[in-house]
Amino acid sequence: MKTAITEMFGIQHPIIQGGMHYVGFAEMAAAVSNAGGLGIITALTQKTPGDLANEIARCKDMTDKPIGVNVTFLPTVNTPDYPAIIKAIIDGGVTVVETAGNNPVAVLPYLKDAGIKVIHKCTAVRHALKAQSIGCDAVSVDGFECGGHPGEDDVPNFILLPRAADELEIPFVSSGGMADGRSLVASLAMGAAGMNMGTRFIATKEAPVHDNVKAAIVAASELDTRLVMRPLRNTERVMTNAAVERLLEKEKALGDDLKFEDIIEEVAGVYPKIMMHGEMDAGAWSCGMVAGLINDIPTCQELIDRIMAQAEDIIGRMNAMR
Repeated sequence: MKTAITEMFGIQHPIIQGGMHYVGFAEMAAAVSNAGGLGIITALTQKTPGDLANEIARCKDMTDKPIGVNVTFLPTVNTPDYPAIIKAIIDGGVTVVETAGNNPVAVLPYLKDAGIKVIHKCTAVRHALKAQSIGCDAVSVDGFECGGHPGEDDVPNFILLPRAADELEIPFVSSGGMADGRSLVASLAMGAAGMNMGTRFIATKEAPVHDNVKAAIVAASELDTRLVMRPLRNTERVMTNAAVERLLEKEKALGDDLKFEDIIEEVAGVYPKIMMHGEMDAGAWSCGMVAGLINDIPTCQELIDRIMAQAEDIIGRMNAMR
């Protein structure tokens, strides 16, 4: 299947693996790219730019297909060494960068000069238009259903994607709630040129996370995520667990007096415990409502092949009805 995204990124199928903290390691990215999608290494999971350079090299030993790197720009006191991160990406021969968080305009000239395509993750049409105006090659339009940070507008993809199609001139992919061939065909129908999947790719054999995490996704329904940090206007969709329910009780009790420090135990530094050690009640971890559509743990190749076969079947049946 050819789309503007497959042509732009040089990939076989219009399927992108989103950048995910403590999931986007070389094994994950290589498995997705080898299956015909675009695998993504998560830069900020690596402790240093040197570690990122090593991870990129490790991934390139596992695949000769295009890979990408996610760089999330955070408004933090201890700012990551972004210039060194960008240098590691350029020197590593990466062809695609997925940016997220704050405006990436400061790094675009360096990436552009290196011939790297940039896709920016957006939760609103106005943000997507801004990304287009500063020179991003594509955008990932992230609906309210998504795991992680859905923004503060609460617009689901059945509205957000057609709105993006009405406004944008650059290609975009759908993100949030994507799981199968139905998701892909629906995304194409609403104007997207592909789809980005996060939670679905965690529940694969190659995903370098603890089996407890995969089992939790398979066992969950669409009702098992929660929105945390809403009072701080830093909303995050996470899988429910004891720590998350405790966090929500704190938010309710403290009301307008809530500060990040009040919930730091539940949200800061918990990803290694959860993703690597399987301590499922250690804190809040990003998970999409799409968990309700995930019932197995295939290989990335099996998953992508199944998605594409289902999508082609749906399109074929629709064409036969004309």
